[in-house]
Order: sequence, then structure tokens, then C-alpha cells
Amino acid sequence: MNTVRLGASTDKEFIESVATESGQDVRRCYQCGKCTAGCPFSFAYDYPVSQIMRMVQAGQKDAVLSSRAIWLCGSCQACTTRCPCNIDVAGVMEALRHMARREGYATEKAVKTFWDTFLKTVERNGRVYELGLVVEFMARTGRVFTDVDLAPTMLLKQKIDLLPHKIKGKEAVGDIIRKFKARKTT
Repeated sequence: MNTVRLGASTDKEFIESVATESGQDVRRCYQCGKCTAGCPFSFAYDYPVSQIMRMVQAGQKDAVLSSRAIWLCGSCQACTTRCPCNIDVAGVMEALRHMARREGYATEKAVKTFWDTFLKTVERNGRVYELGLVVEFMARTGRVFTDVDLAPTMLLKQKIDLLPHKIKGKEAVGDIIRKFKARKTT
């Protein structure tokens, strides 16, 4: 199992950035491990949640932002609910994902591609267009036949529509996303 890297340089600016972006004081974490114990996705992580929190406290920016765990987190809030220090651990993980995206770390390319595709369909349609999301995701990742057998059942049960919903204000939603993207790149 991977551990906190002893001797790695401490990036104090990173610690402050995480605190600012997440709105959480990660220094309050005393490593009880309840977040890790409650996490349903820990089996797939390279570092358990408590270790991610410890690496943030130690200012190990490269190790944290290049970890798989931040991308595989399902944001289910189990860690946040169990935290005796009332730290929004899921919020910290989300902030770390945003930081990793901005700085070019993307260890789980399919997850990043999914979120990029999701936002693109919302920007275009004003809300998620599920079929468009699935088709574009499959095209961008090359996972063409993944779960394709579910499509007929989903269509018959009207769980997925052939065409995007027509909604009022879709241009406004797209404008919000474009303004946010422009702000993040400056």
C-alpha cells in the first residue's frame, strides 16, 4: 500500500489553496480513519481517503493531484457524514479534482472525459441530454460497445430520450458555463 512520502517537500501554498477552495480546514483532521472505513470506493483507490487528507496536510501536492483516488471518489458523502471533526471530506476531494484539472493532472482519463462531455452537453442543451452524453462519451473514449445492450430497454421504458428536451433559457445556461470557463483560464 502507498504511504505518505516521508522527506517530500511541503508545499504550504498548496495546503492554503486546498483550504481556500474547499472551505475546509484540513489541519483539523486527526486521522481517525472513519472516512476510509465508510468509503464504498476505497477498494479501487491508490491511497485511502484518510491518507489523501494526511498528504494534503503534509503539502504533498504532486502525490495528491496525481492520485487516482480523487478521480474515483463518488462524492457519496459517507466520509463527510462520518467525520468527527465535521470536515466536508467529499468537498475536499472535489476541490482536489478541480485543482488537478486546472493543473493538467488527469490520472483517470475516462472520468475526466465523462465530466468534460457532461458539461459540454449541458452547455449545448441547457441540461443533460443523456443519449447525446453517452454517444459522445463512447466516441471520445472508444468504448463503443460498452453497455450498448441496455439502450433498447432504456428507450422502451422511456428512461432515455432520442432527442434533447426543449427548455427555456438554455442559452443562459450555456452562457454561464462559457463565462465560468473563460474565468478559469485567465
